Amino acid sequence: REKGGWKGAIGAQYVKRKISIDGEEKFLPPANASQFGLFTVQSFEIGKSRIEAGARVERSRARAQADVQLDTAAARRRFTTVSGSLGASHEVAKGWRIGLNASHSERAPSIEELFPNGPHAGTQAFEIGNPAFAKERANGVELTVNGNAGPIRISAALFHSWFSNFIYELPTGAEEDGLPVFQFSQDKARYLGGELEVEATLGTIGGYAIKADGVADFTRATIFRAGPDQAAPRIPALRLLGGFSADGNRFGLRAEVERVTGQDRVAILETRTKGFTLFNLSATIRPMGRSGPLSFLISADNLFDVDARRHASVLKDYAPLAGRDFRITAKFSL
Repeated sequence: REKGGWKGAIGAQYVKRKISIDGEEKFLPPANASQFGLFTVQSFEIGKSRIEAGARVERSRARAQADVQLDTAAARRRFTTVSGSLGASHEVAKGWRIGLNASHSERAPSIEELFPNGPHAGTQAFEIGNPAFAKERANGVELTVNGNAGPIRISAALFHSWFSNFIYELPTGAEEDGLPVFQFSQDKARYLGGELEVEATLGTIGGYAIKADGVADFTRATIFRAGPDQAAPRIPALRLLGGFSADGNRFGLRAEVERVTGQDRVAILETRTKGFTLFNLSATIRPMGRSGPLSFLISADNLFDVDARRHASVLKDYAPLAGRDFRITAKFSL
């Protein structure tokens, strides 16, 4: 509960996973993992300033059935990870707030990074992990700006993160079982990027609120290896999305355009991805009004049926996004 400008939450989380794969798609031995974490998030407001802090301690265990490639010692791993963050924001003018956050995070390697050694049909790759991986660590800072200028709302963020023992996957150039071989590795890495969101209320026409919105985001990631530095794999290119909407009590309409630029900054043996532009339309029908329990969504995505591939997808070379797509969705709330 909030008391004197102070509020927060304390919690615990437990996750248990068990994996058993049979047949030709067996890229992992039988394995299980468990995670138990304790965390807290706290915030305190002093006048126009807000201080936020968070912390998490987690105990993880990963086990796999020992086989020819995996001895008993390597098949059992335990990790203790500690993460924390501290941030502050200040209202510099009415409706405008600037914030700065710093964080340290640690992550235990997953089963899919430690133990794979076989053909993975889901990713169309022969994947090889490393049971000796250390836990992944990162330190980061983020600068945020949020504000309102009349009918316009703006939210922006810039971030910079430094990783040690960053886990990533790259093709080796070899082939096994008719699939390209991908090897998991660990090295130092750096991520930087930003995002911008803008929303403007343009007015009201015939009971319909007319709004425009836009989103832009980018990420640049570099891996520092023993040899030349290189781009991290599967990093999305610059994305721009803009839309217009008209929303009333019973009906709503939205049109949007998404532009994704081509990604030419790629990792070793990674293929480049061409840019694409998607046009989408949607209509919302509420027979009983905005507060009614029933609504229908009629959507038409990728209207011009373009060949669009997300660079972050492991299957981008095999499976593009859906082509021209029409659907009707009904929603009923009790």
